Amino acid sequence: MSSPALHLAVEIDGEGAHPAAWRRAGHSPDQLLTPRRVARVAAVAENAGFTLITLDDGVLPPGASPDPVGRIGAVERAAFVAASTSTIGIAPLVPVTYAEPFHVSSQLASLDHISAGRAGWVVAEEELPEAARAWGRPLVADAEAQARESRDGVEVARALWDSWEDDAVIRSVATSRYLDRERLHYIDFTGETYAVKGPAIVPRPPQGQLVVLGRPDRVPAAQLDVALVEGRDLTSVAAAAAAAGTPRVFAEVEVALDTPDATGAERVADLERHAPWTDRGRLRHIGPADQLVSLLAELSRHVDGVRLHPLVLDEDLPVLSRLVLPTLSERRLVARPLPGTSLRSTLGLERPANRYEAAAAAVAAQEDAR
Repeated sequence: MSSPALHLAVEIDGEGAHPAAWRRAGHSPDQLLTPRRVARVAAVAENAGFTLITLDDGVLPPGASPDPVGRIGAVERAAFVAASTSTIGIAPLVPVTYAEPFHVSSQLASLDHISAGRAGWVVAEEELPEAARAWGRPLVADAEAQARESRDGVEVARALWDSWEDDAVIRSVATSRYLDRERLHYIDFTGETYAVKGPAIVPRPPQGQLVVLGRPDRVPAAQLDVALVEGRDLTSVAAAAAAAGTPRVFAEVEVALDTPDATGAERVADLERHAPWTDRGRLRHIGPADQLVSLLAELSRHVDGVRLHPLVLDEDLPVLSRLVLPTLSERRLVARPLPGTSLRSTLGLERPANRYEAAAAAVAAQEDAR
């Protein structure tokens, strides 16, 4: 790891990690899908000092009956949040199992422009057959095929982000030219199920390449900037982190904290009367804030960051803001993102060179050597 600072991300989709979290929300259900709600949660996370917020998504409704469900697209929410925040990173989850990678890459590049270089991308998969029907596409049935679609989708998106060189936009009034066509490139990708010619329709993102997060067992480590690793205990998380092979590693941790009104265990028990909290194989902390601080301090020896999944956002996020992040900051275990800093810079990742510029430079160097 390049820095002792632990980067903290928080998932802010819906009301929280529990499917019945809406029952303990601090607002009426009709406020969930309002811009004010999204902006408020993002502002709390930014003011607390989180490095990154993530936004879950999928073509199918989240959760299951009898709990009410609803969701606005993650990219749309991320774009709205980008305009109302200034330092925090924003990473929507966008599956490419059925979505067109060309359009996904354009949306994400636009998000990076809107956020001035604070965008990321959580790569995931649409696993249920109903998703194929919703998209009107042939079913991608097995895990190997789903992983292939994710792998190809990331490859296409990364190539398209490089298909415009950094100085392709010239905006020459004298010649009435907006861009230099010689600095746009075809990517000429051909996979097992589709082909993409390119170039992109959006200029290269401010970060060059967005920060790509995902599970290293589903997307090749070489395509990821941040591996999201799971494990039910510290030993399992440490082993997964050591095997990830990516520049940065974040552990997935679910939390149900003690609040002034109830303990974490009492809150979980209250919600479990309505629906089970699905075991996703993640480390789970249920209890006081000081014990979570100790857990995060121990995790900082093995990972670069942690993505927290609060049981109920309206109850857990205030405790994280008041008791967890300030304590970690006092112990110099976390550092706040700085204004004007890209997400890549915050995570200690270099801005990658454009592959086409690098190839041209290599050819020129060889010719000079002759």
